[in-house]
Amino acid sequence: MAPSINFSRWWAKDTSRKGNPVVVTMENPNYSVLELDGPDSAFQPVDKDRGKNAKQFTWVLLLKAHRAVGCIAWLGNALWALLGAIQKRLIFRQGVSVEIEKSAKGKLLFRVILTFLIMALAFLSFEVVAHFNGFQNHNLHIPRTLEIKGWFHTAYVTWLEFRADYIAPLIQSLSTFCVVLFLIQSADRMLLCLGCFWIKLKKIKPRIEGDPFKSDDLEGSHCIYPMVLVQIPMCNEREVYEQSISAVCQLDWPKDRLLIQVLDDSDDESIQWLIKGEVSKWSQRGVNIIYRHRKFRTGYKAGNLKSAMSCDYVKDYEFVAIFDADFQPNPDFLKQTVPHFKDNPELGLVQARWAFVNKDENLLSRLQNINLCFHFEVEQQVNGVFLNFFGFNGTAGVWRIKALEESGGWLERTTVEDMDIAVRAHLNGWKFIYLNDVKVLCELPESYEAYKKQQHRWHSGPMQLFRLCLPAIITSKIAFWKKANLIFLFFLLRKLILPFYSFTLFCIILPLTMFVPEAELPLWVICYIPAFMSFLNILPAPKSFPFIVPYLLFENTMSVTKFNAMVSGLFQLGSSYEWIVTKKAGRSSEPDLLAAEERESKAMSLQLHRGTSDSGLSELNKIKECQEAPPKPRVKKMNRIYKKELVLAFLLLTAAVRSLLSAQGMHFYYLLFQGVSFLLVGLDLIGEQMS
Repeated sequence: MAPSINFSRWWAKDTSRKGNPVVVTMENPNYSVLELDGPDSAFQPVDKDRGKNAKQFTWVLLLKAHRAVGCIAWLGNALWALLGAIQKRLIFRQGVSVEIEKSAKGKLLFRVILTFLIMALAFLSFEVVAHFNGFQNHNLHIPRTLEIKGWFHTAYVTWLEFRADYIAPLIQSLSTFCVVLFLIQSADRMLLCLGCFWIKLKKIKPRIEGDPFKSDDLEGSHCIYPMVLVQIPMCNEREVYEQSISAVCQLDWPKDRLLIQVLDDSDDESIQWLIKGEVSKWSQRGVNIIYRHRKFRTGYKAGNLKSAMSCDYVKDYEFVAIFDADFQPNPDFLKQTVPHFKDNPELGLVQARWAFVNKDENLLSRLQNINLCFHFEVEQQVNGVFLNFFGFNGTAGVWRIKALEESGGWLERTTVEDMDIAVRAHLNGWKFIYLNDVKVLCELPESYEAYKKQQHRWHSGPMQLFRLCLPAIITSKIAFWKKANLIFLFFLLRKLILPFYSFTLFCIILPLTMFVPEAELPLWVICYIPAFMSFLNILPAPKSFPFIVPYLLFENTMSVTKFNAMVSGLFQLGSSYEWIVTKKAGRSSEPDLLAAEERESKAMSLQLHRGTSDSGLSELNKIKECQEAPPKPRVKKMNRIYKKELVLAFLLLTAAVRSLLSAQGMHFYYLLFQGVSFLLVGLDLIGEQMS
């Protein structure tokens, strides 16, 4: 039955108080029920907000206001924290800034970037005034016969014509060149990833056949182990010397077939005595270990290794394993690497992979882990399988001593002595093997200062080496395709082109296109391809996928340091010869700490049964004094301010403001986030915080 008039009035009265209008239609309707606010309501125009009472409307407004206030509060807190960090850096940095100003490294690049910033600020002011005066909608080529609205309008039209005719073509040509380089480098990275996928699919890896040291000529089953020399070069490594020496001394290898050289270049006498004490402790336990110290640190690490290889007893050894001071090999390291040399006389190097004890320490270490995982998992593995060549990593590798000698030995001409000896060995026909399954624990730099210095050395040295070894590559007797790989891929594409286009394209050209819109960069260059390349880079470290955006921004930020280092090495500037030992914290994994504690307890029980000669009492007392002496008061370290990164931050943020005038959404977001990342790095807010 249809509702009565009274019920319908009650229905209308109730619903007007509680909610929106309701229409009920039955499955086979002869009628429908409508809400009527009055006798003429059906014939009145429908209001858009009909059915919402004042209380509901108030709650909606309050909810939206709450969200807006929360967002504003979050932004305010972030801005306040950033301003506080800026204040601390500017006011409390004390003598750090003086040290930076005295350094001549990178002054030219800093001035160039500062010039671009000043120009950008001037252009932005010019464009803002023109925008509010409505001049931007005028045609570029305005006939001179038209009435001009004043001198500013005349200047603006002249600027538009000059910009379109002279500046835009130059920027467009440079951007096109950089985009081509970007595509070539992306294609190279794609091929490396496909090669890695093929290796995983086919399960290709170097294998050891049978028992490599078993000899049938001798009676019974007896294993013949080759003579192995182990070298640990170090310099003022107070934090890590103990764990490194301890790990190497526990290598599972016959003691009479193994000799360990601790090559100490420390200039701190207390550290020297501590290292001597550690060497003496292991020597008393029956380990063949020698302590060597140079009075003059000429040639840095290369000079240290060269001096050690000149000892007369080295001729009795067939292989040499090298570990930096923070590396902790597993006891079976030699048994996993040395057997590959058997029945393979052309093999000169076996390289193991690095693993990191502090990869999750902070954001900086996480981002480094992404880069190095791609380097080891993809670059070195693919080059090792398909080319039998890659750059020696300087540590966690075993060399055939004959290969070192025939290649000229360690040279002190560059700061990348490891890459130098690898290139020369490759030119002499030696082959390399990379073992992705053999991992050696080590440390990542936890402060941006240490990481920046490390990257400067790693990117200036290859350019030095390229200048020096190019004639030797061209005149060598290796195959033409190997020469092409060395020159165009190994050096030019991955060591020169990559930092060049990264800095030029994303830090200079992109901001300039905001002020010269006639020369534009397509969206796929700014967003799609970099995102895809970052996705490929992060594949070897799948647990790091949440950091893909910070990784992309940080890599562009580091392009300034890499570009500066590349130019410094290419043109032989003074900073290209700078060698600074990377700061280490001496971290170990939890299993390593437990094993070290167990080893120490066993060592104490052994030392109870040992006597000490009178001649060694004075040395032991000296070591004990150094161990018990309070540490020297160190100068309080402050976080630095990096000028180039700060200036680029303001340049990118200025370009982001300019992009708002032209309503370029994706460009604005990229410039904004990239500018903020430069600001954070410039203020040293990433990585370990000193004070």
